[in-house]
Amino acid sequence: MKNPQLRLPFFFLLLFFPLSTSSNPTTILFTTLGRSRYGFDIFSVPFTFSSSSSCLHSISIEHHNELQLTDGVSVNYNGFFPSNSSSLLYISERNGYCNVYLDHLSLPQSSPLRREALQLPSRLQSPLLPTPSSSSAFRSPPPISMKDRPSLISGDRLIYVSTHEPSGSPRQSWVAVYSTHLPTGRTRRLTPSGVADFSPAVSPSGRWTAVASSGARGWSGEVEELSTDIYVFHTRDGSARTKLIEHAGWPCWAEDSTLYFHRRGSDGWYSVYRATITVGSTLSVASVDRITPPGFHAFTPAASVGAPGIVAVATRRSASKFRHIELIDLRGGSNVYVEVTRPIAPYSHHLNPFISPDASRIGYHRCRGGGNGNPALLLENIKSPSPEIFSLFRIDGSFPSFSHDGARIAYVGLPGVYVVNSDGSGGPREIFSGNAFPTAWDWKRKGVIYTSHGPEFASESTRVDIISITLPEEDDDDENSQPIVKKLTTGGENNAFPSPSPDGKWVVFRSGRSGHKNLYIMDAVEGDSAALRRLTEGPWSDTMCNWSPDGEWIAFASDRDNPGSGSFAIYMIHPNGTGLRKVVHSGDGGRTNHPWFSPDSKSLAFTSDYAGVSAEPISNPHHYQPYGEIFTVKIDGSDIRRLTHNSFEDGTPTWAPFFLEPSDVAESLQGMERCLFDDCHWLTIQAQLKQLTPAKGC
Repeated sequence: MKNPQLRLPFFFLLLFFPLSTSSNPTTILFTTLGRSRYGFDIFSVPFTFSSSSSCLHSISIEHHNELQLTDGVSVNYNGFFPSNSSSLLYISERNGYCNVYLDHLSLPQSSPLRREALQLPSRLQSPLLPTPSSSSAFRSPPPISMKDRPSLISGDRLIYVSTHEPSGSPRQSWVAVYSTHLPTGRTRRLTPSGVADFSPAVSPSGRWTAVASSGARGWSGEVEELSTDIYVFHTRDGSARTKLIEHAGWPCWAEDSTLYFHRRGSDGWYSVYRATITVGSTLSVASVDRITPPGFHAFTPAASVGAPGIVAVATRRSASKFRHIELIDLRGGSNVYVEVTRPIAPYSHHLNPFISPDASRIGYHRCRGGGNGNPALLLENIKSPSPEIFSLFRIDGSFPSFSHDGARIAYVGLPGVYVVNSDGSGGPREIFSGNAFPTAWDWKRKGVIYTSHGPEFASESTRVDIISITLPEEDDDDENSQPIVKKLTTGGENNAFPSPSPDGKWVVFRSGRSGHKNLYIMDAVEGDSAALRRLTEGPWSDTMCNWSPDGEWIAFASDRDNPGSGSFAIYMIHPNGTGLRKVVHSGDGGRTNHPWFSPDSKSLAFTSDYAGVSAEPISNPHHYQPYGEIFTVKIDGSDIRRLTHNSFEDGTPTWAPFFLEPSDVAESLQGMERCLFDDCHWLTIQAQLKQLTPAKGC
């Protein structure tokens, strides 16, 4: 490795957190759907192609020679072979932020190899963009942003996606394409201001870059298909920008006159298409042909430059619940499909293929599996954009909250409520086995946690109740001591999202008892049978409430601007029902949820689609809300700041007055299978659908 520090597994550098005794800085903790258990690595397998007597052409995949190309640290994805298969460009989220890495690999020469993935014996690993410690002296975008689908041209110019510049409009994606000259660090934005460009691909000559662009129209909230168009422009400076193909995404070049892309057709199937390009001072489309037929999904194509007519695609066929990589041989006019990954790992999802320029290897990423690499992280440090103000962590759970002495964290597992020591010691302890959401600690009564028990995302009449869970005393030596669970609401009309008052007397919560979800305040100890007062009233949903530490405000999410639309804004109201005001909204149709007050009660952390979506959703595992990012805002609605940059679903933040030192805590998951995530739900093919076009082989 180029940097000796990278030889150490970062996730094991420190296994505990010293807790700061000062009131500032603080800690923001949030969850990301499934991300803690991905463990992605990049793999590749050799292939050869030749003519044969039985078919005009044939492709042979050396399934037993699959190699794990990345090193099993963190999450590594979206690979690219810049020259041949002895070097690898990819995205990695190690060290708490995204960066583009270039690994020079020493591929083993002996064959055959073991069938299972092998880590390479040696590598020279280099982050290509500045790290937090070097960014101030390096003319390049800040490191705390997504950097996706990279290409390296002429050996020294990196083309990639970043989200470091705000779009200026709510729900307008921050995604833009940049070019960085690596020797000098000079960086140029190739995407026009106010425009969102995804999935850049550089033509074989290096002259042109194609992107899937949503233009300046903003994001409508669609997560199945972004309705992008393909634009091309000069790679050197972004000039001569031209709309080439309408309704298309994920472009890739076979040559400067041939471009492949995917599109969801009117028949509902994602398919791969080929555009024949007329090359001149500008580019124009001579013809477009559908390559893959209806009957199965095919997407994220990668064309071979070294073997024209061979295209790699990811597929979802009715015979499998998993996403797999296949090669299509288009030579000779007869499309032949060759399976790449199903014979190797039939029960794993494989994503985003790429082919080496010499047409010797096909790459993709998937989970590395249980035994290779690091255990899942209970708490994963994310580089904070303001480390002097707060540290930033992701937790392997949902709806986290800190005890008021800072010693413990409660969170939910959907199902189950868990408590873990903030220093990572002792491992998580399940204190309630039922389905519950969220968590909040009582300010005065030590060891008392509030949550709601019942199904989430349910109607007003669904039975959901607020409960308190009282933990055994820490010095209780009785091994049989169990938490005491007490139901605080009666009737069960979707009572959820409890938040206690700082004086320990009251709990604010949402309830559907009137036929609409509104806010109520009840007695913190005895519940709504002892005292109950309605706080908000109207034919809309007020929910996800949080009581400020100074006791002056209650923040909540509401769709009262457009009831029933699914569009939520954050509001605040005094506990006596006065002073109602809107704090932040991401615009018409937008979702701004899960507010949590800062320790000084002057700001809020929340999750929102304010920055739109950061990647084509089909290129990732399933996320209910692939647009969710964590933000902060002052309670007067000013100074909105984005904290996370990724293409995952970030949510349910909490903000504690305790400072956790930036380091990671590993969770022991012996015997637990990793990488339990779904493919995009809209790709799931119903069992009764017949596979119209089976793979053909020679």
